[in-house]
Amino acid sequence: MTAIDPETLDTEARRARLFTRINKADAWFQVLGLAWLTPILKAAAGDNPKAQVGEIWRLLGVPLLAIALFLMAWSVLAPKVQTSLGAIPGPAQVWEQVGELHADAVREGEKEAAFYVRQDERNAEHIANNEPDKVRDRIYTGKPTYYSQIWTSIQTVFFGFLIASVIAIPLGIMAGLSATANAALNPLIQIFKPVSPLAWLPIVTMIVSATYASDGFFAKSFLVSAITVTLCSLWPTLINTALGVASIDKDLVNVSKVLKMNTYTKITKLVLPSALPLIFTGLRLSLGVGWMVLIAAEMLAQNPGLGKFVWDEFQNGSSQSLARIMVAVLTIGIIGFALDRIMYALQSLFTFTNNR
Repeated sequence: MTAIDPETLDTEARRARLFTRINKADAWFQVLGLAWLTPILKAAAGDNPKAQVGEIWRLLGVPLLAIALFLMAWSVLAPKVQTSLGAIPGPAQVWEQVGELHADAVREGEKEAAFYVRQDERNAEHIANNEPDKVRDRIYTGKPTYYSQIWTSIQTVFFGFLIASVIAIPLGIMAGLSATANAALNPLIQIFKPVSPLAWLPIVTMIVSATYASDGFFAKSFLVSAITVTLCSLWPTLINTALGVASIDKDLVNVSKVLKMNTYTKITKLVLPSALPLIFTGLRLSLGVGWMVLIAAEMLAQNPGLGKFVWDEFQNGSSQSLARIMVAVLTIGIIGFALDRIMYALQSLFTFTNNR
């Protein structure tokens, strides 16, 4: 019998532990859209490099090639299309405007910092001269930067999405548990679900203007956009929650009756854990719908955010406007993808899947 070298055994054990860690990390790479990292790590660890190269090509090489072909087609075809603002900008012109928008944001940040320095100096001088009544703390009111408009839109969509979730999840649970509640809610869902945000916006604007004080905690424009997002994005969560609750295994429902669970315990211990996958599917759909609705609402109502940025550039009509609009379009798409990945990560964190 051939003796096995202890050093060889130790090396194999280390490799096995390494592959175990890579396989565990793969579940999160899948969630985050970074599945191509797994074959790279496996190839680096010596696990069938030839097969892993094929996986790297499929998961990373093919998408990068598709993007490269898209950019080439864009750069070739764009100059051939003439608009009232000139030729369609190619990738190089769009990238140039990315740099310009960043430079504008940096300059505006410097102006804001200088404003507060001057204000602090004036206030210190008034205090030194024993003139406390002349001390003023004003807010800088310069033009919003591209980054601040992105942040405004993200805050607005999450606020509207949160309100939608707080409304939709309880109503969905009611509809899933009670046939009577489902019969009552179903007509309302079918009537209001197809309504465009452009139809809700004037109604919301008039109601908020009539009922909300101008000096409230939130700006009226923020509330108008957020409530419009709420009204358009709550339906996917409501429908999927109702479906998830109604699809619970009947044996589990019978067990809850045998154990004489009260309503709160039944919902928290049985209904929600069983329905979570579909609830999160609804939440992902709602957030995607809310993000699309928000841009349209900001454009139409001229509320601060990316939608207003697009509309302002369209109205500006300069030679750079079209390239800046395309920067905004790409930004909207990238943020939408990131929001979906965030919700998918939360779904993977709070629900059980075959990958984990």
